[in-house]
Amino acid sequence: MASEKWLFWFEELNEKHNDIVGKKCANLGQMIQLGMPVPPGFAISLETYRKFLNETGTAKEMSEYVTSLGKLKGAGIGMFDEVSARIQSMIIDKEMPLEVRTEIVNYYEQLCEKLGMKDAAVSVRSAGTESRPGMFETYLNVMGTDDLLEKVKKVWASAYTARAVAFRVNKNLPVIGDEMGIAVPKMVNSRSSGVSFTVDPVTGDASKIILEANWGLGEGIVSGRITPDHYKIDRETCEIAFEYVPTKKIMFSRKVQPGEGRGGVETLTVPEDRANARVLTDEHLRQLVQLGNLIETHFGCPQDIEWARENH
Repeated sequence: MASEKWLFWFEELNEKHNDIVGKKCANLGQMIQLGMPVPPGFAISLETYRKFLNETGTAKEMSEYVTSLGKLKGAGIGMFDEVSARIQSMIIDKEMPLEVRTEIVNYYEQLCEKLGMKDAAVSVRSAGTESRPGMFETYLNVMGTDDLLEKVKKVWASAYTARAVAFRVNKNLPVIGDEMGIAVPKMVNSRSSGVSFTVDPVTGDASKIILEANWGLGEGIVSGRITPDHYKIDRETCEIAFEYVPTKKIMFSRKVQPGEGRGGVETLTVPEDRANARVLTDEHLRQLVQLGNLIETHFGCPQDIEWARENH
């Protein structure tokens, strides 16, 4: 599907846009059309990334550098670290071309206007045409145009972490690869967040939906620094087959202070009244099971779904 547009609002997207904006962005568009509660935002296309590389001369620079390296198969981690640092710096150190910068800033400012706030907080997430969980970077609580443009370049550059380079070399894939789109949704001020699995990832049991939840942002679960609540719920009856509620000592939250150093994430102590409490009520569990069933039915295969509850 050809397109002259570089950026898109999520609600403009569907499955036909997978190769234009990446799978994550295309899926968000489909979920909006299903009536799902998806945060508003926009997608930066793969073509935007290509324009950045070509107009800054980075594509040529990267190609010449990789050609000069010769064969990397069997190289040690030190070599992959070196290649990663060199290629990432080629991307991050370049000035954003004016046309690309203007288009991204225009969409961000329109989003801020829709939300009724200046320098609205967003997250900046990679969106490749194929799923590579945990391979690329995500930046949370990004505020203001300068911060957004910098984080966009860093997400593009995360295609060349040492891990990503080693993965491609060991799979006999080109070192220069993984062109990606970027999702820029409104940052959810999460009271709680987590992940739903519509099939048990350990046992393969499709009769239960697995839910993991913690207080605050989902960074605690993704990073492995927090042991989350764990629930197994019958997908038909919504009855709880198993639950584990550990003591939760820390949580991750948005930094909200104004001025220099704003944005980003901070670690807080979980309030005493929530440390040993269930993160999700029975009603929350029921809603998440219903959403999981709906999303799996639409996409026709098991899903893992990131979710968050707004902190009002």
